Amino acid sequence: MFIEIRNLTFKYRNSQQKTLKDVSFNVQKGEILSILGESGGGKSTILRLIAGLETPLSGSIIVDNKIMFDSNTLVIPEKRGVGMVFQDYALFPHMKVDDNIKFGLTNLNKKEKDVRVLEMLKLVNLQDFSSRYPHELSGGQQQRVAIARALAPKPSVLLLDEPFSNLDTDLKSKIREELKSILNQAGITSIFVTHDREDVKSIADKVVTLKEGEILKSGKLEEVL
Repeated sequence: MFIEIRNLTFKYRNSQQKTLKDVSFNVQKGEILSILGESGGGKSTILRLIAGLETPLSGSIIVDNKIMFDSNTLVIPEKRGVGMVFQDYALFPHMKVDDNIKFGLTNLNKKEKDVRVLEMLKLVNLQDFSSRYPHELSGGQQQRVAIARALAPKPSVLLLDEPFSNLDTDLKSKIREELKSILNQAGITSIFVTHDREDVKSIADKVVTLKEGEILKSGKLEEVL
């Protein structure tokens, strides 16, 4: 297994209740997993724990046979090789598209950065938009820039938090197809969280259903839905 989540338990500091209770699931290399559940059920928290933005109370997180967290280990976010696309995309408004994508490429020289940015622009089909600012783009284009920025440093895992929540209903089916195509072309192991079953049906290979911090079902799309 490429990602192994074992007995993950978590509680926010000011909360009386545990947000996650003994959550366990696996993701194979290249697989697209969806975590499906209602708002407040702990979906986004799982992504934050995998990315290292929060620390579990207990359990373990293993990515590509490397322990990211257990009772003896805590790897900092920058060392995890995890890319994340936030719900609001978190693009830098004062930076053009190419500079947004270039932002995380700290270990490359200028020429290498330019080559990688062009690769990402081609992947997300935004070659003609490199000099635009985020406010000059549609919601779907902003999402693609956020995905390109997350993929540019070549992470081993891509996490997406409610990737369609900010898009118009009419656009969603088209953008779902685009996202699945981008993820398949990139060949990257991905986890995305959503409350919409149509998102899952359009993109996921495997699904985990979550309710009040506990997993109800886990398995192939046709088995769970």
